[in-house]
Amino acid sequence: MKGKQKSVGFAYAWQGILFVIRNERNFRLHLLAAVIVIFIGTLLHLSMLEWVVIIVAIANVLITEMINSALEAIMDYLSLEFHPAIKQIKDMAAGAVLIAAIAAAVIGCIIFIPKIISIV
Repeated sequence: MKGKQKSVGFAYAWQGILFVIRNERNFRLHLLAAVIVIFIGTLLHLSMLEWVVIIVAIANVLITEMINSALEAIMDYLSLEFHPAIKQIKDMAAGAVLIAAIAAAVIGCIIFIPKIISIV
């Protein structure tokens, strides 16, 4: 019985991921950026440690984007009318995504720029 419950949990998780991919434009943009970064990382032959840092940065951005989308959906469910508290909650969640994206971009620059310069 327990194994079946785990597979059901994974199924729900995949449904959530697929929902975000289909319905959230910003998530798709972050996913596209991740694919591009992985492609460039492959071309530049990143070290194991560099891959770990890149994958953690990518995961952090995608996770915060999914949490942001979930919080926005919750807030919209609670009230379709404008409310300052709901705006503040949505803004804070969006801010978390921005911080994660900026950190990922800085990490990307730290790892990729020296490699690109050494090739050029």
